[in-house]
Amino acid sequence: MTGTTRWLRVAGGVLVLAVVVERVGGGPFVDAVRLTSPVALLAALMITAGTTLCCAWRWRVVAARLGVDVPLRPAVGAYYRSQFLNATLPGGVVGDVHRAVRHGLKPVALERVVGQVVQVVATGGVLLLVSPWPAAAAAVGVVLTAGLVRWPQVVAASVLAAAGHVVVFLVAARAAGTDASLVELLPLALVVLLAAAIPLSVAGWGPREGAAAWAFAGAGLGAAQGATVAVVYGLLALVATLPGAVLVTRGLAREAVARG
Repeated sequence: MTGTTRWLRVAGGVLVLAVVVERVGGGPFVDAVRLTSPVALLAALMITAGTTLCCAWRWRVVAARLGVDVPLRPAVGAYYRSQFLNATLPGGVVGDVHRAVRHGLKPVALERVVGQVVQVVATGGVLLLVSPWPAAAAAVGVVLTAGLVRWPQVVAASVLAAAGHVVVFLVAARAAGTDASLVELLPLALVVLLAAAIPLSVAGWGPREGAAAWAFAGAGLGAAQGATVAVVYGLLALVATLPGAVLVTRGLAREAVARG
């Protein structure tokens, strides 16, 4: 990824955030900080530990298919570092690039692609289930089943990881005071998390808040409420990656000692 491309992605995220602020004001951002409780932060830390383990396992299985051995414990540490860098550096993908440089491009790239495909298919299936097209939902189910047959561990790990992210989003929604039912919130969560995966952001910020404002407004819950939920989720996700910060700091300290 060139420097120009990276800054274009950051500029896109800034533009989306500017549009959100212009439409709903700065209140949702201030409210999100006030509403993010210690209980919600602890829940996010615990849930993200599980999702990180699932992602690391997925990476290990994909790498093994390519003839590369990635032990689980180092994989978990590398994934935490990757998530922390994604959540704190411009572009939202620097952590994955760092992981690919240190552990091999093909396994990391394929693992991320497979995870995104499963997320897209699962999101489409849920959205179709609440739509008047049950046949299309059934087709999505067939695709997922086929994936399970060929890549059972990878698909299962991806579904569990996606479910963990959804649960953190639901925690954020409740912390932000949203009283909509889980049935109402589930498709909104999936849409917002899918938008959050778009590499056009400021360390993950931008498309997520824009999608949340749009989706919540469309559901009659208010654009400002959607933006607040998205910001709370962003704060929870950031704190949940802090184990990666510890690992990054430790690695930098070891490199400094080695250089003398």
